[in-house]
Amino acid sequence: MILETERLILRPWEETDTEECYKYAKDSRVGPIAGWPVHTSEEDSRQVIRNVLMVPETYAIVLKETGLPIGSIGLHHNDLAEKEDEAELGYWLGVDYWGQGLVPEAARELLRHAFEDLKLVRIWCGYYDGNDKSKRVQEKLGFKYQWTTGDAPVPQMGETRKGHVSLLTKEEWHGGIEEIYR
Repeated sequence: MILETERLILRPWEETDTEECYKYAKDSRVGPIAGWPVHTSEEDSRQVIRNVLMVPETYAIVLKETGLPIGSIGLHHNDLAEKEDEAELGYWLGVDYWGQGLVPEAARELLRHAFEDLKLVRIWCGYYDGNDKSKRVQEKLGFKYQWTTGDAPVPQMGETRKGHVSLLTKEEWHGGIEEIYR
């Protein structure tokens, strides 16, 4: 599946994306705040692409202007989204592209796909304390705060953190917020 926005193409990850993935994932400002360790080599990035990113409903965020991936976005089933009609939205973006509205743009199209094509009814999204950029993305998308936990597990980092959880339902998306996505 390939999805498109004005500036972006969302497409499945490929092993040939290794160099670009590593370029952004080696930056300590990207992974750790999202709950995963800095990539230490291109081979590390290749393994992450193979084992983590090359799964259904996970997409490389590709800038149309260059044709190269600059981040990732996906819908996942996990402890927040255990039911078949819901998913968790996750995303990251290379630092060079922060502050340009690219993640909200990509997420709007992925949410449209989730609600209209996949027929999901709830999309969860979380962020760890201090990740104000992720919090702001969720606010822009219309997610509603649900709860905070002081001991959210961060398995890839071997720690627990304060985590915040938000939710967007299909009804909320269709009930006015949908206009933002058009």
